[in-house]
Amino acid sequence: MANNSNSNQLVVPQARAALEQMKFEVAQELGIQIPQDGYYGNMTTRDAGSIGGYITRRLVQMAEQLVAGNRF
Repeated sequence: MANNSNSNQLVVPQARAALEQMKFEVAQELGIQIPQDGYYGNMTTRDAGSIGGYITRRLVQMAEQLVAGNRF
């Protein structure tokens, strides 16, 4: 049922590499192994959700700092 088409579109396409890097950093911090072949079907929903949640948290922190006038 899953396919590899991603309907999410980045507002800034150049940010894709930074988001990918952030995904690997967060996974490493959480002790979650990212599949090297790119197939996430064997990853638990909890692990995938944890990675996404921490990425969101980190992006919100970065935006708050930017709004406050601080640089990250």
